[in-house]
Amino acid sequence: MHTEALEANAQKAQPKPERCVIVVDEALPAGRASNAAAVVAFTLGQRHSHLVGAPLLERDGTAHPGLIPIGIPVLKASALQLSELRQKSLAHCDVVDFPVQGQATTDYAMFLDAIQTHADDALQYLAVGLIGPKNRVSKLVGGLSLFA
Repeated sequence: MHTEALEANAQKAQPKPERCVIVVDEALPAGRASNAAAVVAFTLGQRHSHLVGAPLLERDGTAHPGLIPIGIPVLKASALQLSELRQKSLAHCDVVDFPVQGQATTDYAMFLDAIQTHADDALQYLAVGLIGPKNRVSKLVGGLSLFA
């Protein structure tokens, strides 16, 4: 009986399976879509460094940095769907969004200024990244297709 209780507690202590997805505006050309996904992925990685797997080791001992073992599908959505997805997701998972102003300049101070002139509901997004419980994130992105 004691062993069963310990196993049950150990299962409760383990984090719920997480899912990570990036959704990109389907109207973006490949280069801009790749940039938007990379920006979101970089921030998601910084915020969730625990998701990086162990280093990859070759037989000869050569080491490569660990990668995310759960995968990151890159999906597509319309600009309207991105805004709606972001809004719906805020209460259920961690959200990293990338507004259109991010590709309008290479000067981060100008980017910050551009964002400060908008109300939250007025921003348009190029990409949204989500990390959260697998079932919740899957439900949020269920009807979306892979970005190709």
